[in-house]
Amino acid sequence: MIQKLIQATTEEGFVIPKADPLAGRSVEGGASNLDLSGLFAFFTSAAFLGFLSWLWNFYTILAYLISFLFLALYVYATVWRNYYMELNEQEIRDMERLYDEQIRGVSKHSQLGDVLAHASSDNPNDWRLAIIEADIILDSALTERGYAGNTLGERLKSISPQQLSTLNDAWEAHKVRNRIAHEGADFVLTQRIAQETITRYQRVFAELGIT
Repeated sequence: MIQKLIQATTEEGFVIPKADPLAGRSVEGGASNLDLSGLFAFFTSAAFLGFLSWLWNFYTILAYLISFLFLALYVYATVWRNYYMELNEQEIRDMERLYDEQIRGVSKHSQLGDVLAHASSDNPNDWRLAIIEADIILDSALTERGYAGNTLGERLKSISPQQLSTLNDAWEAHKVRNRIAHEGADFVLTQRIAQETITRYQRVFAELGIT
């Protein structure tokens, strides 16, 4: 029956198209290729995003570790710096006490001569010593004149510009002395600063009658 129908259809001029055996395979193959490329793109994007996430986590942990390290180093350096400053300040106090004991009973003129001798040296350590010695002379002179205070700084605070016209010179010179005592080697004392400081002390001494 089917054969007769096919034969009749063919005889009447109709052509039944034959199925292309590669057509389905081509379509299926194309779909297969499309699916694989999409899957490949999906995994590639996921892997890239995963790598970025891992990299960010690694960076965060590393940043915390470096921060803690620098914090520890800062604390360590601060503790040792304070310890060093205390030692340096104590050394300055001992030096001042020793010098004060040595100059008791010695004329102010002789004391000032020592200051100027050290100030004219080429050795920066002598400049420091000259300023420390001049500060001791000033403190002793103000104490003898009865100005109130336990330290030179307190005595200077109790003095008005009307009582001592060179009060500003005394303050500026004393600030340099404090930097020498508190900052130690961190304070770079140049010859110019040393000479200016000694000149300030000399102006105060001249007003106090120390020549």
